[in-house]
Amino acid sequence: MVKRRLISLLLLAAVSSRHAKADDSLTADAIMARVATNQDSSEKLRSQYIYHQHIQVISKKPTGKILREEAADYHIVPKPDHTERTLEQITGRYWHKGKYEAFSGEPVPDSESTDGELVHDFRDDVTDEKSKDGLAHDLFPLTTNEQRDYKFRLLDCDPFEGRKAYHVAFIPKDDEDTDWAGEAYIDALEFQPVYVFTKLSQPLPFGVRKFLGTDLPGIGFAVHYRRQDGGVWFPVSLGSEFRIRALFFFNRTMTVSLENRDFEHTHVQSKITGAEQ
Repeated sequence: MVKRRLISLLLLAAVSSRHAKADDSLTADAIMARVATNQDSSEKLRSQYIYHQHIQVISKKPTGKILREEAADYHIVPKPDHTERTLEQITGRYWHKGKYEAFSGEPVPDSESTDGELVHDFRDDVTDEKSKDGLAHDLFPLTTNEQRDYKFRLLDCDPFEGRKAYHVAFIPKDDEDTDWAGEAYIDALEFQPVYVFTKLSQPLPFGVRKFLGTDLPGIGFAVHYRRQDGGVWFPVSLGSEFRIRALFFFNRTMTVSLENRDFEHTHVQSKITGAEQ
């Protein structure tokens, strides 16, 4: 009886594995076309979810000394034509006259300082008031409109974080364009992004770096996606650390992190179809 049951389980696993096998014949363009379709659908379905968002931004000297850090918590409610972001709390600290000054709530002190403006700007730049997932869409070329400016190359098809995934690289179609490039791991069954990271496709123009003393070495973003109840995939975390050098004398290391959590499905109107059968 035990042996027969074991054989049955092995046969079931083999059948399930065969059905779950990724289509190795797909090209990178075909894979990303399905991703674009699902991302377009996901953008609509995400309007059925409310959630909380936590953003932390830190400005440091190259030596590692923190000059300013802020942590902000928002309650996110998607609307038909925008996303309502309600600030629930903001806390932080900044270096002032030889010591750290802590703060909680608004108005945020010393907000018009260079580091204060930097932290505020990056806290806003990683989000988009029209985006239902809480991220700025121009950071990741996943939707139909964004993919038009990119070309893709399939690198591999291997498991990633326990799921079969396509590993795809992307760069701007215009080789002279300084824009985002990077790689994405795409779930092979549902054609949704699991992990995406970006960097600049090429350094800032030589003249900007040489004559203006301005550069952004290491700038880029990494984001993880997770499947939520109801089949909708949401970005759940974003992270980045890079340097800013400006006008020869200004030098900072910026750390940016974002977390989406506590998703609540408010109503059901439609569903994502996933991969084609």
